[in-house]
Amino acid sequence: MKEAGPRRERPRIVVMGGGTGLSVMLRGLKEKPLDITAIVTVADDGGSSGILRNELQMPPPGDIRNVLTALADVEPLLSDMLKYRFNTGAGLAGHSLGNLILAAMTDISGDFVTAVRELSRVFAVRGEVLPAAGQAVVLHAEMEDGSIVTGESKIPEAGGRIKRVFLEPDHVEPLPEAVEAIRQADAILIGPGSLYTSILPNLLVPKLAEAVVEAEAVKMFICNVMTQPGETDNYTVSDHLKAVHEHVGHQLFDYVIVNNGEIPLQVQNRYAEKGAKPVVLDMDVLKSSGYQVVADTLVLFRTYLRHDADKLSHHIYQLVQNWMLRKR
Repeated sequence: MKEAGPRRERPRIVVMGGGTGLSVMLRGLKEKPLDITAIVTVADDGGSSGILRNELQMPPPGDIRNVLTALADVEPLLSDMLKYRFNTGAGLAGHSLGNLILAAMTDISGDFVTAVRELSRVFAVRGEVLPAAGQAVVLHAEMEDGSIVTGESKIPEAGGRIKRVFLEPDHVEPLPEAVEAIRQADAILIGPGSLYTSILPNLLVPKLAEAVVEAEAVKMFICNVMTQPGETDNYTVSDHLKAVHEHVGHQLFDYVIVNNGEIPLQVQNRYAEKGAKPVVLDMDVLKSSGYQVVADTLVLFRTYLRHDADKLSHHIYQLVQNWMLRKR
C-alpha cells in the first residue's frame, strides 16, 4: 500500500497585480494561514517610481514597496515611514521613503530582485514578494482609433478607449521563481487593480501567462468596485473578464469575486466628478459564460472606496479551503 505524502500545512496562493487594491487585499490575506507569493508589475513609469526608474536604470519600486508594506510584520510607525512621501526639498519632493530605501538596497546589492528579497527579510514580510520580471518594461496601448500611447502613466490620460495593451520588450523573461510559484500554487488570485496598467502587464509576460493557464490551481478574479477613467469607462464585470480573455487567449478563471453592496449616492457623486462609477454586476452574462460568482457587500468608505480586506480575505480563504478538500 502506498504511503500518503506529508500533508501541506498551508495552502500556497499566488496573487498577481499591482497598485493600491492589491495592497489592501494582502493586508487581509496575511492574517490567514496561507503561504503567499505576490507577483507585482514592473511597468510603472509615473511619479517617484518613474524618476528612479529613469535616473537609476532600475525597475520601478512603487508597487513593490506597497506590497512589501502591506505584508510586513512591523510596528505601525515603521509602516508609516515606508509610505512617507516628501513634500519639500530639491530632488526629494514627491519621493516616498520606501522607494528610496529600495533604490539604495538595489545599489548596495547590485540587483533589484536581491534588494526586494533582503528588504522582505528585514521587514519580516509574511510571504514572498517577486517582481514579474527582473527588468523594467514599457507598456504601450493601442487605442480603438489606431493611435499608440506609450507609458503606463500616460495611458489613462489619453482619453480614448483602449483596444489592447502590449509590452516592450515583447519577450521579456519572467523570474524563474515567479513561474515556479505559479506552478506550485493551490490558488491564483488576479486583481483588484487597474485592469490595463496593473493587472494585464503581468499576464503579458509570456511565460507567466502560460504558467497560469497550465496551473492546476483554483483561479479567482477579484473585480474592481469602481470603473477607472481612461481605462474601464462604463465597463461591466464581464467586460473586465473579456479584456483578460482577449489578451491571454484563454478563459482563465473559475471564480469571480464581486461587490454587490450599495454604494451611498453621495459617494457615487464624489467619484462621478472624476468620471468613475460603480462597476455593473451583469450576473446573467457571467453565469452563461461559465463563471462561478461570489457576490457580497465588499466595500468600505473612509477617505476613498476600498475593498473590505477582512470580508474579501474570508471569501478567498473559504474558496481555497473548499478547493483543497476537493483535491484530497
